[in-house]
Amino acid sequence: MKREETVDFHIKSSWHAISRMYNQKAAQEDFTAAIGYVLININSKEGTPATKIAPMMGLEARSLTRMLKTMEEKNLIYRKPDAVDKRSVRIYLTEEGKRKKEISVGTIKAFNQQVREQVSDEELQTFFKVFEKLNLIIEYNQSESISPDSQQENVYEH
Repeated sequence: MKREETVDFHIKSSWHAISRMYNQKAAQEDFTAAIGYVLININSKEGTPATKIAPMMGLEARSLTRMLKTMEEKNLIYRKPDAVDKRSVRIYLTEEGKRKKEISVGTIKAFNQQVREQVSDEELQTFFKVFEKLNLIIEYNQSESISPDSQQENVYEH
């Protein structure tokens, strides 16, 4: 099987292209797509518990710690003890954080609008159904114990 014939090759190459595009847009405003994604996951009015952000993004908490520190240094967020549970910390957006969140949301909406102008509703529904099936296959494979002996060294033909 050639790599261009694999599903993961197309997903990965498309995601890298989208990520580059988002990073180019974010760089114009002196931030990154990753920071934009964190901003999108923080409630603009009520803040968000620090412990809830990583799971919402599919990350480990330790992966997010450094990014939150950077965001705090860039004056995009601030931390405050939770009003109800003083042991918990909530993350809030500063005015600059809210502004960059809006830029991130606008960039995502604009890209999705362009896609919807070029791809029919029927094609999109098929695309979403395929991804649902892919996720089920991934979940199944993650729950199975895969024997190392059954793995091929290189799945791609040269």
